[in-house]
Amino acid sequence: MKVSLIATVKDAAPFVGEFLDSLQAQTRAPEEVVIVDGGSTDGTLDILRERSGVTLLEEPGANIARGRNLAVAKASHDVIAVSDADCVLAADWLERIVEPLEAGADVSMGLYEPLTTSFFEACAAAIGIKEREEIRPETYMPSARSVAFFREVFEEAGGYPEWLDIGEDMYLNRRWRAQGVRMRLAEGAVVFRRPRSAPREYWRQFSAYAEGDARAGMFPERHAARFASYAALVLTLSGRSRALKAAALAAAAVRAARPVRRALRRMPPGPARLAAIPAVPALMAFTDLAKMAGYLRGLARSRRTR
Repeated sequence: MKVSLIATVKDAAPFVGEFLDSLQAQTRAPEEVVIVDGGSTDGTLDILRERSGVTLLEEPGANIARGRNLAVAKASHDVIAVSDADCVLAADWLERIVEPLEAGADVSMGLYEPLTTSFFEACAAAIGIKEREEIRPETYMPSARSVAFFREVFEEAGGYPEWLDIGEDMYLNRRWRAQGVRMRLAEGAVVFRRPRSAPREYWRQFSAYAEGDARAGMFPERHAARFASYAALVLTLSGRSRALKAAALAAAAVRAARPVRRALRRMPPGPARLAAIPAVPALMAFTDLAKMAGYLRGLARSRRTR
């Protein structure tokens, strides 16, 4: 089974070298590597040009979906492994990600784990990155940071939607699920990813995710439930019933319990670990506000487009 590994990148000079090093350290090397740069201006291109064994495509202005589609079109082989060039691959990632394909799957769904260097990043990872035991393979939607598939099922699903700037991998996942494509979990295929390191970038990321959901008509029930739960919380806390207030706060605590447990498991003992107990729920609320703002923006833009 010959594998083409593809990735996209833009302005990731501090990280792309580590990605390339992890690629070279793979226990199973890909037959080729195709990387599409979307218009880097920070030195990323210089780093990529210096590395041998990489087919580099430069497409200034291309969004992620366009970049991945170009990389798949350029790839020589029918098995495509996908990641992002600002991540770090576990040494056996490629070996593990192709195992479900070798066993008869159409799509192999890899995992990802956090790579953090600050308290904020650790709290963000506790919210956004699940533990392995929390994942249900029958409903899992793999990130394009860690996935592999046959070219045929990719083309039958229409590839990544280039009209969607973010959330393109979830859109493709939903197409595959609707088509009954055989999607199998590759439990040992791990990619390490960095959460956003500052509140402003974090807000932009999750706001953009939600905007993409609105534009693509994805997960409307999930977003409706978020708006409804916050409306109910505001009404309850502004009312007079202490019992209802206590119940609302208890429900919020139950929702925050799992991310808090993730943070406590991942952080070393010390003051930061204790600080995560209130910080993670606060960041969850911040995340929800970003998603609600982005979703409303996406709905408004979709209406204007129509």
